[in-house]
Amino acid sequence: MKKSEIPNLGSSNFYDTYINTLEDVNLMDSFYEGKEWFLDYVKELPLEKLGYAYADTKWTVAEVLIHIIDTERIFQYRAFRFSRNDKVELPGFDQDAYILESNSLNRTKEEILEEYLAVRNATITLFKNLGNTQLGRVGTASGIPWSVAALGFAISGHQKHHANILLEKYA
Repeated sequence: MKKSEIPNLGSSNFYDTYINTLEDVNLMDSFYEGKEWFLDYVKELPLEKLGYAYADTKWTVAEVLIHIIDTERIFQYRAFRFSRNDKVELPGFDQDAYILESNSLNRTKEEILEEYLAVRNATITLFKNLGNTQLGRVGTASGIPWSVAALGFAISGHQKHHANILLEKYA
């Protein structure tokens, strides 16, 4: 399904940044394309770049990569719950606190790749088995109504957003 075909795509202004990063792509294609980009980027990344940050207050490359994984895991969980018609409102999360606890600077490229593949493959498996009814279901997370499909596009758009930053500011 393409982004323009999904009912109840709704998001907030904050998350629009991620969703709007994407063209009118097919959801599953966006997962596969993002997977290939991530694998290629990390494999080609010089080891010394993992600890690089372009400014004192910015995350390192490793922290950005782990943040992409953490956020996908959280959005995937939200999509899973909403797809099963769970009406419980889900809380937000503090991305900076998560990074502090991520142990990102002690991880190898191989460990980062292993975790990413586990999470992305689970995302692909979840979404490929959802029908239109499930993709259109809406739940609330971080005080914002989300359709399951919107969460899928936010996963891909969030990764693309950070990929653009990595390529522009960390290259």
